[in-house]
Amino acid sequence: MREKRLNQADIALWRAFTAEIKPLFGHQRPPAPPEPAPAPVAAPPAQLAITPPPRPARPAPPPEIRVGEVPGGLDRKRWAALRRGDMRAERTLDLHGRRVAEAHLVFRAFLHRAAAEGIRSVTVVTGKGPQPEGGILQRELPHWLNAPDMRPLVLGAAHPHPTNSGAVNLLLRRRRTNGTPIR
Repeated sequence: MREKRLNQADIALWRAFTAEIKPLFGHQRPPAPPEPAPAPVAAPPAQLAITPPPRPARPAPPPEIRVGEVPGGLDRKRWAALRRGDMRAERTLDLHGRRVAEAHLVFRAFLHRAAAEGIRSVTVVTGKGPQPEGGILQRELPHWLNAPDMRPLVLGAAHPHPTNSGAVNLLLRRRRTNGTPIR
């Protein structure tokens, strides 16, 4: 078995700790170990200036989705229709009575399916929950909308009426002919 030895930092710490301790009669403090000579510093080898190849530019992620805020790239008329609830929802998802984990899975599947089918407007009903702070589903929905796989699907989100915070109208992005969402 290898004998463990203290390094210089541990020895210095021990000596500082025991500096004020008086040795027993007939004993004396052990001498300080000799300081090792500092290792010579070798000059770094000359390095060639190699520049890495340029990375292809990644497209910027879509902007964060905030319920009730006008998103960029949406005209005033369409935003007003979404916000007032005039834009008829093609599909509705009611999450009342579901636990958070189950509601999250159902919401993700619903939104991906709607986007794949080319649907533009959906309504998600979370319920108002206990007031004034609202229910857990109502508080979690903005986080779900901003997940990396959801942000490219949704263009805007608004409550259909100022007093109805238990439902959210979502305007989904149009899809290109090759199936990818338009950013």
